[in-house]
Amino acid sequence: QDQLVESGGGLVQAGGSLRLSCTTSGRTFRSHVMGWFRQAPGKEREFVAGIRWRDGTTAYAASLKGRFTVSRDYAKNTVYLQMTSLKPEETAVYYCAARNDYAIAQVADEYDYWGQGTQVTVSS
Repeated sequence: QDQLVESGGGLVQAGGSLRLSCTTSGRTFRSHVMGWFRQAPGKEREFVAGIRWRDGTTAYAASLKGRFTVSRDYAKNTVYLQMTSLKPEETAVYYCAARNDYAIAQVADEYDYWGQGTQVTVSS
């Protein structure tokens, strides 16, 4: 079964931190790149961060300014997104995605598999 399962979302105060997890299974396990996206109500889905399984190469949206960190754990088939100094405008559903290519794409259409999303709400 091809699955991406996110967890770790929730409610946090502005300035706080959260760590999201994404566990892969099935064909998604053999994907080369994992990405994190987010979508706020009424807005388009936007790229947050990505990581390549093979060598751990990462990429981030320029707006994050070093506040988020993406990492991987081979043994657990899991990718993480550590988020710090969260802002209310970052309230969104956060999605994990997998891509069958070695390049870390920043466009949602370039990804082949998607998780169901996890809600992150940042209160002011």
